[in-house]
Amino acid sequence: MTCPGCGAENREGRRFCSKCGAALSRACSGCGFINDPGDEFCGGCGQRVSVATAEPAQHKGAPRDAERRQLTVMFCDLVGSTALAGRLDPEELREHVRAYQGVSAEVIARFEGHIAQYLGDGLLVYFGYPSAHEDDAQRAVSAGLAVVDAVVALSARQPPGGVALAVRVGIHTGLVVVGEVGSGSRREQLALGETPNVAARIEALAEPGTVVVSAATHRLVEQRFSCRDLGAHTLRGVAGPQSVYHVLGERITTGRRDSLPAAWTTPLVGREREVALVLEPPRRSGGSGTGRVDRLWVPSVGRALHHRPRIDTGRVGERRRGAHRDASRARRMASHRSRDHDSGLPRLHRRGRGRSR
Repeated sequence: MTCPGCGAENREGRRFCSKCGAALSRACSGCGFINDPGDEFCGGCGQRVSVATAEPAQHKGAPRDAERRQLTVMFCDLVGSTALAGRLDPEELREHVRAYQGVSAEVIARFEGHIAQYLGDGLLVYFGYPSAHEDDAQRAVSAGLAVVDAVVALSARQPPGGVALAVRVGIHTGLVVVGEVGSGSRREQLALGETPNVAARIEALAEPGTVVVSAATHRLVEQRFSCRDLGAHTLRGVAGPQSVYHVLGERITTGRRDSLPAAWTTPLVGREREVALVLEPPRRSGGSGTGRVDRLWVPSVGRALHHRPRIDTGRVGERRRGAHRDASRARRMASHRSRDHDSGLPRLHRRGRGRSR
């Protein structure tokens, strides 16, 4: 029974749609009378009511707005599926394809990828939709390598003389628009743009049991994964040659910084004059307002950041420190006074509460 509200197919006997909750009714093809669910004869003309007379109405739900996203798309394909279909019984082929899809789906879910479509023996997977992460490209490559290993393990469990399965994976990162496509009961959220097409073309270049990525994806993962340059290739339907890389495996890293993209870890440039003023030795003019620059190492997530300048000028810093009475701060102040005296700077003596002479 077809729902007149959303067009979804429902089993006979349901009074409300399983997809949208709308009441299910059937219109008579002869007189147009709306009959209740389960009526076998029309209440308006007495003719037998056929399920086929219920025509799906226009989808009442407003489509979701499309989104522009930076997406990493992964295509995964079973190698030699056409040859397998020619020599296996369809039921046996279905069992192998379902086993391959099952282990692949488990791996993809572990890295929070989204399987957008099952394309026969292929998988179209999004990393960055519907949930986005700052390391979606790295997740995609990790998932691709894990899918290859999972299918190899699946083949190893086959009995002697069984079917040996292998996959190839292609990955590309780029801008897409994700929105609803299709009509009636066949509606789905798909990413449109050049990115999925490039990923599909790159997947065709991969050897069985390998993962191949585009230059855009390689720039985002090169610090974490070892890759071999396969050169520039002309992809059908894509303007200009595209550089592709074979992912060899994950690098051994010592911390999170080593796994960040190279563009995120390049040193900052400029401000040479300002940095030089901070790093040069303090000027000793002999006045009471002589400044002092202390360089501190600030620990952060297993590493040290560059030194942060702290500037303390004469009496202002002396009064600030004078407000604290704990013993450790007093010993530190005594050390500063002794160092200033030895270096020839004017020595400040305290009298009373915060006054000096």
